[in-house]
Amino acid sequence: MIRSSCWIAALVGLTAVLTSPDHARAAEPIRLELDATDAGRSLFHGRLHISVQPGPFTLVYPKWIPGEHGPTGPITDFAGLVVSGAGKTIPWRRDAADMYAFHVDVPQGVDALDVAFDVLGPTTLMGFSSAASSTPNLAIIAWNQFLLYPQGATSDDVTFNASITLPDGWQCATALTTKTHSGSRFDFAPVPLTMLVDSPVLMGRYFRVVPLDNSSRPVEWDIAADSPAALAVAPESETAMKNLVREADALYGARHYNGYHFLFTLSDHVAHFGLEHHQCNDTRLGERTLIDEKLRPSLEVLAHEYMHSWNAKYRRPTGLATANYQVPMDGDLLWIYEGLTQYLGALLSARSGIWTPEYYREILAENAAYLDHSRGRDWRPLQDTADAAQLLYAAPDAWAMERRGVDFYDEGWMLWLDVDTRIRELSKGKKSLDDFCRAFHGGKSGPPELKPYTVDDVVAALNSVAAYDWRTYFAQHVTALTQHPPFDGITRGGWKLVYNAKKNAREELREGEEWKEVSAAYSIGVLIKDTDGMIVDVTPDLPAWKAGVGPGMKLVAVNSRRYTMDVLKDALAASSASKEPMTLLVDNHDFFKTYSLDYHDGVRNPHLERSGSADVLAKVIAPHAAHPGR
Repeated sequence: MIRSSCWIAALVGLTAVLTSPDHARAAEPIRLELDATDAGRSLFHGRLHISVQPGPFTLVYPKWIPGEHGPTGPITDFAGLVVSGAGKTIPWRRDAADMYAFHVDVPQGVDALDVAFDVLGPTTLMGFSSAASSTPNLAIIAWNQFLLYPQGATSDDVTFNASITLPDGWQCATALTTKTHSGSRFDFAPVPLTMLVDSPVLMGRYFRVVPLDNSSRPVEWDIAADSPAALAVAPESETAMKNLVREADALYGARHYNGYHFLFTLSDHVAHFGLEHHQCNDTRLGERTLIDEKLRPSLEVLAHEYMHSWNAKYRRPTGLATANYQVPMDGDLLWIYEGLTQYLGALLSARSGIWTPEYYREILAENAAYLDHSRGRDWRPLQDTADAAQLLYAAPDAWAMERRGVDFYDEGWMLWLDVDTRIRELSKGKKSLDDFCRAFHGGKSGPPELKPYTVDDVVAALNSVAAYDWRTYFAQHVTALTQHPPFDGITRGGWKLVYNAKKNAREELREGEEWKEVSAAYSIGVLIKDTDGMIVDVTPDLPAWKAGVGPGMKLVAVNSRRYTMDVLKDALAASSASKEPMTLLVDNHDFFKTYSLDYHDGVRNPHLERSGSADVLAKVIAPHAAHPGR
């Protein structure tokens, strides 16, 4: 990856890193051979060949993983470490303070180390690097989990010659360039460690490639699934994905990649998330995502991660542009890195047809309602959700509304919608946030490049589009405590948040197999895992909270009838015509108690309702590129 001179100047102590003894030993490319033939049982075998000089030498395992915003490298899954040189085993010792560092005393006469290791694939479905990534039919390889590199080396200046051997009959896709291919073994062209870690490999028995754009900087959708049936891409989904590429071109006016791969894993047995990379993204969803029409809106995560190629990889906050994977990252601008991306991902989902305009409004309403009911905002400003991201990603669901989580995503969506509609108002409809994106993230198409930024750069770019006191605006909405999320983008857009008995579109996903949740978050104030009635969270100051119900309790019965999703819904619907309190029988760690709730407002779900003369929001999410067939 190319780095700009301003990025180099911004790194504290970079000169010392470049001249460290361990870095000097890493002048020759490191050879990495990964044997993934045992991927079906989540076991991987690796070998490194590293040129060295005699004397003390330290290897490190990547700790701070880009896109995960924390020290999440799964070091406990790195096992079977054996170091040898000149045919003899060499002892190693882990650093007593830094668990990610391994010290070796290289004997005289040894000019290269051979390092053998295993990686134990996790089985849990929660987390990022520490989450399940393989099944008997597929695997996704994040290279940071499968290597060591010399301590002190910058990730741009250490080169890897990597290869991978797949299980027989499997196919793969990656943003890396294949140099040679023999049978199940793929040898890739040498790349800096930065680009290697930024280029995961998707592999699988059941595999499909869907071309999305055949230009000089091509884009393709690579899909691995746990069954051949799951690979059936509906024409509507393929069209929407092609439109997504067109809409990104219309928004930014440039592509900062040589080619792009949507690496898409479809399985119920791997963790579900999306992770950004410069020339690809690693997105994992349920096996039936492409063949169940109700699940199609979840493809929005592909749009979010695609936006990151511009806002995160090409342009990145200086605090996240670290020299290597051992330097702690500063996430203070995640409300731009992730918040703006959340806004743009939803925006282009609507413009491309992944979402309908109605669905966009429904998800926006759900997010606004949740954020407005969070009591965590009484003590934690939005800025602190970014500063503490490395902690909050791992926070439990229980007491989430009291704690406040990584709100820089969804509140970032509302914040940047406010900015967008404010620009439109200031310019009398002549400018929008699209103009900012084209100026800030656009420029000239080319290979991967990094241009770091500060908040001053963002303020200056916004002022070049529409003059305003943006610095004070961000201070008021980001660093100060706010009683409510920024609703101005919704109201200026011609809409308002309301509650009624109509089901919110998000409930189709929430109540489905993916989440298995039922929400009464805005009525009596509980969120429940429907499989066993487990109360996941309670909404502050609503009836269940006031009565003393808490997360971790199980709902056994509603109005003296055994709990089911339908029993709860029927009780809520009947409450508006009843003068009797609603009763909840709750199991609290084998102790039972009945709670009486004075509730009579029926079902309350969030929606957006038209308000004002102009539907500015419709203009915001309208397609900007020509879509064939539209």
